[in-house]
Amino acid sequence: MQEQHPGSEAAMQEQLRDIERGRLRALVDGDVALARTLHADDFQLVTPIGGLLSREEYLGAIAAGHMRYLSWEPGEIAVRVHGDAAVLRYQAQLEIHFAGQAVPRARYWHIDSYERRAGRWQAVWSQATAIR
Repeated sequence: MQEQHPGSEAAMQEQLRDIERGRLRALVDGDVALARTLHADDFQLVTPIGGLLSREEYLGAIAAGHMRYLSWEPGEIAVRVHGDAAVLRYQAQLEIHFAGQAVPRARYWHIDSYERRAGRWQAVWSQATAIR
């Protein structure tokens, strides 16, 4: 068994926070090409209203302008890593246009599951829950 170096878990957690922030920036910027690399082929999003979107449905809606993030401001991101799997949890302020209509700025809990595949971390599941 390989000895764990001090700080390696903390470094991995910070790397995942950076990846998540990059994923959010790509979504807000509408950079679907970058977002595609950060979401696994089998990615699924559970929306605040209980819908389920595949990666293609989600990124397709962003590419088509049906879903446009105006801002996505995450708070502190908690990270748990176990081998090649990680879970991130945080609250964020979001502002979004959906189907041409502005959704009022609101706070959401986000839980994102990542897996390390072929040496890189990708989001596989994401769930957003509105905070009322």
